[in-house]
Amino acid sequence: MNVLAFDTCLGAVSVAVRGRSASGGLVAHYAFELRDRGQAERLLPMTAEVMDAAELAFRDLHRIAVTVGPGSFTGVRVGVAAARALALASGVAVVGATSLEVMARQAFELLAASRRERPIVVAADARRGMVYLQRFETPGGASGQPRLVALDDVGRQVGRQSIIAVGSGALAVAAAVGAAGGDAEAALPDLQPDARTLAALAPDLAPADRLRPLYLRLPDAKPQGDNALPRAAP
Repeated sequence: MNVLAFDTCLGAVSVAVRGRSASGGLVAHYAFELRDRGQAERLLPMTAEVMDAAELAFRDLHRIAVTVGPGSFTGVRVGVAAARALALASGVAVVGATSLEVMARQAFELLAASRRERPIVVAADARRGMVYLQRFETPGGASGQPRLVALDDVGRQVGRQSIIAVGSGALAVAAAVGAAGGDAEAALPDLQPDARTLAALAPDLAPADRLRPLYLRLPDAKPQGDNALPRAAP
């Protein structure tokens, strides 16, 4: 199955293509950039670069995969909108996975030698004393849905079982769990969702009739309401 996958949810933008070329050879091309902003400007050019390197046209694809959140409002919106547009233009099926699920898959692989059967808690910094949080017992086995959790409440949410916290919020989560009497190790603080992992997941994901973003919080920028300035008379 030929798959185009991309992520713009958190602090990076990445694009991956995997499958077979027209000649039948295996293809796997990838690009990754750390970016807190500017995903919208970089995503489509990066996609074109990776597709050109793979020597695939959109008509050659079987799946377009995207992370649907949680993450920054703009990053999530950019990725989901691009996936919808590319799927509509090409007629290719679109699939989605959460950013935390993709990160969990990576963490289970990277920590295989040191995990010692401990659950992995993916914690992405959501700023303002909050984290996007989800616990995984196995790579595909989440305990509950992704949540937006205040650091003050992390100890109660996670409990006292020994866990490994990963992601940009890992250090804060491990400290909060420890302060609450739990046992938490912080690892992989620079972990970001990786389009290569999403591309590997894509063949097993069910196509979405309507791809929905998972924001978990409202955008920081809001339109003016009653305090809007009156317009000048013509």
